Amino acid sequence: MARYFKYRSADELESDARDRGVSISAAADMAPLFEPRSIGHHVARNRLVVQPMEGCDGSLDGLPGELTLRRYQRFGDGGAAVVWGEATAIAENGRMNPRQLWLAEHTQAAIGEMLAGCRRAHRDANGSVDGLVIGLQLTHSGRYSYREPQLAVHDPLLDPLTIDRSSGRAVTADWPLLSDDQLKQIEDQYVLAAHRAASIGVDFIDLKQCHRYLLSELLAARNRPGPYGGSLENRTRLIRNVVGRIRDELPELTIATRLNAYDGIPYRGEGEGENFVGIPCPHELPLTTAFGTDPLDPLREDLAEPIAVAKMLVDLGVAMINVSAGNPYANPHVVRPAEFPPVDGYHAPEHPLVGVARHLRIARAIQQAVPDVPVVGSGYSWLQDFAMQVAAANVADGSVALVGLGRGALSHPDFARTLQHTGQLTRRQICRTFSICTNLMRAKNHPLGQYPTGCPPFDKETYGPLWDEAEAKLIGEDQDPGDMNSD
Repeated sequence: MARYFKYRSADELESDARDRGVSISAAADMAPLFEPRSIGHHVARNRLVVQPMEGCDGSLDGLPGELTLRRYQRFGDGGAAVVWGEATAIAENGRMNPRQLWLAEHTQAAIGEMLAGCRRAHRDANGSVDGLVIGLQLTHSGRYSYREPQLAVHDPLLDPLTIDRSSGRAVTADWPLLSDDQLKQIEDQYVLAAHRAASIGVDFIDLKQCHRYLLSELLAARNRPGPYGGSLENRTRLIRNVVGRIRDELPELTIATRLNAYDGIPYRGEGEGENFVGIPCPHELPLTTAFGTDPLDPLREDLAEPIAVAKMLVDLGVAMINVSAGNPYANPHVVRPAEFPPVDGYHAPEHPLVGVARHLRIARAIQQAVPDVPVVGSGYSWLQDFAMQVAAANVADGSVALVGLGRGALSHPDFARTLQHTGQLTRRQICRTFSICTNLMRAKNHPLGQYPTGCPPFDKETYGPLWDEAEAKLIGEDQDPGDMNSD
């Protein structure tokens, strides 16, 4: 049963938002969502995006598995004009989990075939691939690399929450940071991965700068010494170098980035049962290692630096920005507002509508700062039955150019085609944000070290048995955190 979402109309949702002191608008006209939009030298035939949704269903050596291929065929079939390929590691030691895709010499052909299958499914279901734009998110997981944490900076709040899985112990102040030379090597790995992505025919690459993975963490590295820390110029050195080299070496390849515009502060749960609610971790002010965050009031965004970074990247040739916020390991309610928390989480300290409004507000500010480049908005899945009405309003008034669904695309992969043909989503396929997909991902007691994830309630035949098996193992177990790069 829903805990928060009890709206019978978009009007009720808008009214509740006003009562909570936030602004969310909805529109009945879906036409703005089906207008074309340029992305670099590509043209997307509608404004709907499948967010980068990692399924944790690859092989141990980084190849896509059967469930991976199935997921991309379903995304291709579904009619969204932009399919944003999931987090794909640029190096084996930068993988977030042992089943994460890895773009390497031995995997690039298989990943290329995965994306080709997405194109074929789109053509078969929608008549043409004209206006379909497919990308791939390139990532280094940094402090959340599964083999061992690879820190760009010591964060006094995140370090105690960062677990070295080989020892089960938290990172301490003497944990070594990635050296400047190692960061230069990672720069080379990003550029090599971009060449591999271009060779398999992606339309764009995403240089992942969100959710406190490596490039995201560098944006907050104010207390790192040397050329990669301190000033904003230094903290953006790696991403600027990578973008510049790719522009020089692969001028036809479109570059995008998923950017954390607000890190926020880590939370921990206190209380019991329904009263186990997240509160900010004990901290001293000013907060120095949180990007886009007011250092004197970390519950508020400070977008001066995120806007500066967005403008800087556009000047360097980045053609699309996908805006996100938060950290799935430290403040999951910020990343993905939900009815219920994941099994290792806490009940949100705010109504999900407030969290959605934060996403919308931040994306609007970034879009206004870079009006000539499309910005993708996130945070829509919790809006459920009225997600597309809010999306249409935001596209129509220029708040964002494109709108993404993450969790909602797992439950309803054909949301775009259904919306175009019927003017609404199919109620029995709408994600209700009960966090079951995340709970499935949290289960690590699997022969490959990681359960694959999807939507057990609405893709029951495929994921129901996996959830039944994993749920039994989760009961009474303490699980390592996983990540879902959702909307």
